[in-house]
Amino acid sequence: MTVDYFGAADWIKNQIKDKVAFESPIGIVLGSGLGELTDEVEVIERVSYSDIPGFPKSTVAGHKGEYVFGYLDEVPVILMNGRVHYYEGYPMDQVVMLVRVMALLGAKTIFLTNASGGLNRSFHPGTLMCINDHISSFIPSPLIGPNDDRLGTRFPEMSQVYNREYIKLMHEAADELGIELEDGVYLQVTGPAYESPAESRGYLAFGADAVGMSTVCEAVVLNAMGIKLLGLSCVTDMAIDNEEEFVTHEEVQAVANAASEKLKAIVRNTVKKIAESYS
Repeated sequence: MTVDYFGAADWIKNQIKDKVAFESPIGIVLGSGLGELTDEVEVIERVSYSDIPGFPKSTVAGHKGEYVFGYLDEVPVILMNGRVHYYEGYPMDQVVMLVRVMALLGAKTIFLTNASGGLNRSFHPGTLMCINDHISSFIPSPLIGPNDDRLGTRFPEMSQVYNREYIKLMHEAADELGIELEDGVYLQVTGPAYESPAESRGYLAFGADAVGMSTVCEAVVLNAMGIKLLGLSCVTDMAIDNEEEFVTHEEVQAVANAASEKLKAIVRNTVKKIAESYS
């Protein structure tokens, strides 16, 4: 499949131009447990990934596969309802196509969310973690290959991928809601197999607090594009010390769904605060 980020973005713009007039929306990538956020948005238009020429399609249960354009508490937003993963068989340039196109559609701030396995032993299923750093060493870099300067620099700086001011706003949002929010480092692996006990111990020694199969590759390319980022992870199981527990995808979804109300509340309150900071 030929990857044409700009062509896909132009196709979407042509589909929505008579309905969507806002500029600089906040982008939100809906991970497991956050799909219902679309129900709380004043939806202006939906665009299915399957309708976009040359676009990858999600094959994972729980990932609907559409862009949703609208307003969340009067804040213009683009929701990415479902993502594609490297383990689905797509090359990295297609895995990150969805977020790159979101940025090309005008999002200057993007909120990445996901489900993860806990490595920090103080965590538990249902812990919400603000991502303040990540580890990308266990996946192929999405920046490998010819560089298109329109999509960012060849050698991006990575010391502050997740915006520090927005991290403060997320904590303020959680505190106002009375929701406990941890900070931590997220590590992405390729999947789709869950981590072995030895791998989990190794990732913990590496400095990771949670592990999952998405998000970091998206953050790498968006950071290169100069997009301001936030990351929020829902710990759905404990990857560490799990020799006696057997995790299933259905159980991961169930825990994420149980935490959905808290996830939605934090995202909504944070988005509102980010929008207020623009003025």
